[in-house]
Amino acid sequence: MPIDLICLDADDTLWHNMRHFEEAHDAFSAMLRPFADADVARETLDACESRNLKLYGYGAKGFTLSMIETALELGGERLPSGVIADILAAGRRLLAHPVELLHGIEATLDALAERGRLVLVTKGDLLHQEAKLAASGLGDRFAGIEIVSDKTSETFARVFDRYGVAPDHAVMAGDSMRSDVLPALAAGAWAAYVPQALAWSHEAGKAPVDHPRFRQLPDLAALPDWIDAIGR
Repeated sequence: MPIDLICLDADDTLWHNMRHFEEAHDAFSAMLRPFADADVARETLDACESRNLKLYGYGAKGFTLSMIETALELGGERLPSGVIADILAAGRRLLAHPVELLHGIEATLDALAERGRLVLVTKGDLLHQEAKLAASGLGDRFAGIEIVSDKTSETFARVFDRYGVAPDHAVMAGDSMRSDVLPALAAGAWAAYVPQALAWSHEAGKAPVDHPRFRQLPDLAALPDWIDAIGR
């Protein structure tokens, strides 16, 4: 069964992302040290961010707002106004960090382009994702760019319809079980999970190990060979 459409995640699939959020987490914990232990600050921030996703969506801007809310929750009236300024500076660093491609990504995209049309399917803030894509230099390699507020089975169904491909002739690859793998499978596509070390707990999910259209890969460079195997 040939694969005609190859959908790829962006953050931590094509370029580094979570390492910058980890740096922001560490900076935030240091700011809140007078008011809470690092573990408490992180747990409270994670809970706040998850709670706010439906309001702010994914990305650095929503994360910054959640840092401010968490600081006010933990510091209360004792929180110096300078901490808010420091949080905003940390948020600006998140928005301005350089885009660092994962090792071998350009060669992998070349190999994938020989096997089907490439479509980027990423979620987050539109302006920030567009800026990162432009900075990556990878934009011209894709037949389409889909920046969405969330990834659901309906999202993938719309993508497949937009590019005129049957779901079982499409594959999605990314580092999130929750956002890249499970909804793509539910939409009828193939899905490759490419885990990365710094995973956000919100993106976790149970691996469908017995699913015939699922494969966990050691890295994205293994995807062309799997696509070849699917087509045999």
